[in-house]
Amino acid sequence: MMSRSIVIMILSCLINASYAQEVFEEIARNPHLAANNYCIYPDSETYQYTKAPEGKRPFYISHYGRHGSRYLSQVKAYNIPVDILSKADTMGKLTPLGKDALRQLRIAREDAQGRFGELTALGHQQHQHIICRMMEHFPEVFEGTAKVDVRSTTKIRCILSMGAAIQQMAALNPELQIRMDASRHDMWYMNYQDKQLRDSMMTYAAQQAYMAFTQKREHNERLMGSLFNDSAYVRQYVDDGTLNYYLFKVASIQQNTHLADSLHLINLFSAEELYHIWQKENAWWYINYGPSLLNGGKEPYTQRNLLRRIIEEADSCIMLEKPGATLRYGHDTMVLPLTCLMDLDGYGFQTMDLEEIEPNGWIAYRAFPMAANLQFIFYRVNPSDKDVLFKILLNEKEATLPIESSIAPYYRWSDFRDYYLKKLDSYECP
Repeated sequence: MMSRSIVIMILSCLINASYAQEVFEEIARNPHLAANNYCIYPDSETYQYTKAPEGKRPFYISHYGRHGSRYLSQVKAYNIPVDILSKADTMGKLTPLGKDALRQLRIAREDAQGRFGELTALGHQQHQHIICRMMEHFPEVFEGTAKVDVRSTTKIRCILSMGAAIQQMAALNPELQIRMDASRHDMWYMNYQDKQLRDSMMTYAAQQAYMAFTQKREHNERLMGSLFNDSAYVRQYVDDGTLNYYLFKVASIQQNTHLADSLHLINLFSAEELYHIWQKENAWWYINYGPSLLNGGKEPYTQRNLLRRIIEEADSCIMLEKPGATLRYGHDTMVLPLTCLMDLDGYGFQTMDLEEIEPNGWIAYRAFPMAANLQFIFYRVNPSDKDVLFKILLNEKEATLPIESSIAPYYRWSDFRDYYLKKLDSYECP
């Protein structure tokens, strides 16, 4: 008869293997998921919400959201693949597929001219839809002349995302008292860049582990053979890793633009190639913004100011009879580490082995697509009710916390604030 420990080990292996198979199958069905933080928001998904404990009603929402869909931020991401393929084309080294890829890349680059890093029409629409659902699911928060404090980082794409949300709120309830701001004054928590932690992202150990992990997943031969008609030319003149990287960037960002239905660069890659690209990117995000032990596991603490601010503002708003909502618009480099800092849905998982992150459910594209958002929904019976409950929605889906609760996904606010203030207070700079 097998021992309990052996049974647990077998079950753990089966669960881990199923996660890996699940991701591959998801990417095979939807190649755009390989894009990780370039994925479009899952706007079409709907979720059933757990009924709140009897008598409890939503009365306040605290939110942090990423800007919506955008163009690539750097012109070189467009120029590099165009330049490589253009040079090969002048020498007659492209296949018909390579020529078509060059044609599509030029169209994509022309479309992005003057808009690098800017919000697309889809990005605007995403935030309108998110606000519509927020007001539909939690109408009590936005009744009558409710107050809504809305803030953004100083990036144009974030300000425009905030504007789209405000425009939709005002259309649905013109009586709302909306205050908005986008100032450097708030950057200490809205987009805090901890130089000490940022400089320690890629330690020597992390670099070595990442190189070993990625080298096993560098498979560019098939793609190069489909684009070029001369393998000797490729070996001598083409940096296949660089071309693969930037070609994928341009291909994957198109889902966010109006060219999504007319450009099909993503189809240049096989499902296996896309999966390997995703694995490399997933590991990169885990090391640089996740809780990786390869660099000390402290990177999520870059968002300690934001989490403390969320707690302090919630404490203040809970004291009000009708607090309304606090909405904040920023970046993926805030949403992901904040999610990890709270260990939301297990994103606080720590390891030194990059092979373990995917099998343990650390799957970045589920956490921070374009327009990703965290919503803290607060509940009470009435303003005199001191037993305040809340739940967190990650991209509008009920999420779990590493806190005991007999009513999960609902948690007592007092338990949350005590747990995380202790965690924040115990942090020591590396």
